[in-house]
Amino acid sequence: MKKILSLIAFVCLLQASGLAQGYQPSAENLENRAWFEQARFGVFIHWGVYSVMGDGEWVMNNQNMSLSEYGLLPKFFNPIDFNAKEWARLFKASGAKYVTFTSRHHDGFSMWDSKVSDYNIVKATPFKRDIVKELVEACRAEGLKVMFYYSLLDWKRDDYLPFGRTGKGIAGRDESKGDWNSYIQFMKAQLTELLTNYGRIDGIWFDGHWDKKDENWHYDEIYGLIHRLQPHCLVGNNHHIAPIPGEDFQMFERDLPGQNTTGFGTSAEDVGQLPKEVCGTIAGSWGFDIKDRKQKSFKEVLLYLVKAAGHGSNLLLNVGPMPNGEIQDYQQERLRQLGEWLKIYGESIYGTEGGFVEPTDDYAFTKKGNTVYLHVLNGAKRRLEIPNITFKIANITTFNGQSKITYRQIEGDTLVVEIPENIGDENDLVLKLGLK
Repeated sequence: MKKILSLIAFVCLLQASGLAQGYQPSAENLENRAWFEQARFGVFIHWGVYSVMGDGEWVMNNQNMSLSEYGLLPKFFNPIDFNAKEWARLFKASGAKYVTFTSRHHDGFSMWDSKVSDYNIVKATPFKRDIVKELVEACRAEGLKVMFYYSLLDWKRDDYLPFGRTGKGIAGRDESKGDWNSYIQFMKAQLTELLTNYGRIDGIWFDGHWDKKDENWHYDEIYGLIHRLQPHCLVGNNHHIAPIPGEDFQMFERDLPGQNTTGFGTSAEDVGQLPKEVCGTIAGSWGFDIKDRKQKSFKEVLLYLVKAAGHGSNLLLNVGPMPNGEIQDYQQERLRQLGEWLKIYGESIYGTEGGFVEPTDDYAFTKKGNTVYLHVLNGAKRRLEIPNITFKIANITTFNGQSKITYRQIEGDTLVVEIPENIGDENDLVLKLGLK
């Protein structure tokens, strides 16, 4: 603990002059941003002791469980079927380029062997294995990069008090012990552990700002700490507002950039110029829900990926493993289906540009070099009229180049595409547009 606090103090001293002048990303950071923008697809994992309840990751808050009641869950969390190598092979087969794992969610439980909190997987459960360590090593062996989700809010610690927007029904906390500076120091200590004990980490994914959105979260110190420990490490924050200085990518929860159909989105004016990532689920919830009845079809998750790429954004697609350590069969199937599709059409997703034509429910565009990919998302439409096409087209063919597609560009920058009845794909017909 003393070594960690000493390291934090040293890093904070180093930050002082640089932060006063504003954040300047390092060359390593810019290089990692470039990789991130090329990746286009990652797997999100929401997993913790809450999975024991089978009622999603917010069960502590939603059922107003007391600290003593929720404190029993770690004793039941013994995921004997967890196999990090099998998980990593699955994620590799899905076509994902990186994995983002919930190192600590809002319940405050740490999924690694933290030295600054005994409320963790090694000290508080019968499993007694460092899941973060095993997963990081397995993913690296498969060539996958690793990022960590880290909750800013905490429903367990007294020093986080007074209450924010959530957790008010959780009994057993002592508001008189609230100590914001203590809580900030605790988070710094845990982040230092994550960024010094597990090798190269490619990003930190923060969540929970909205619980105390007017609080001073000391982002200059926290972001500065991360960038000093690992300059390449990308910082993102799911705060649902415009990017804050020190952040390296911008994420969008359950919505495409600039949309807010779910209440978790970000307004169009708050969409910045940083690399973008859309996060969404295969299930109805992020964490394991035994009553889940909103399981997404392959087409639904595929269109999520394609539309995200059409916005120039990555997709971070979530799985919520069961308490025994297994990922549900249908979630595994969706990942493998995406992998099979990407083996064929991956060039239309990986390393592409987007955002030059607004995606709709009927189509999405991506671009790589002098080739534009038109994803026809509504197979029932044989004739597309697409406005605002300012680039000049030399030809349109099927993805394999074997069939030419009839098209014309008319006044008002409208592209008209005629798709023969014998050409189609019920999930996503990918056409190639050669540019003049």
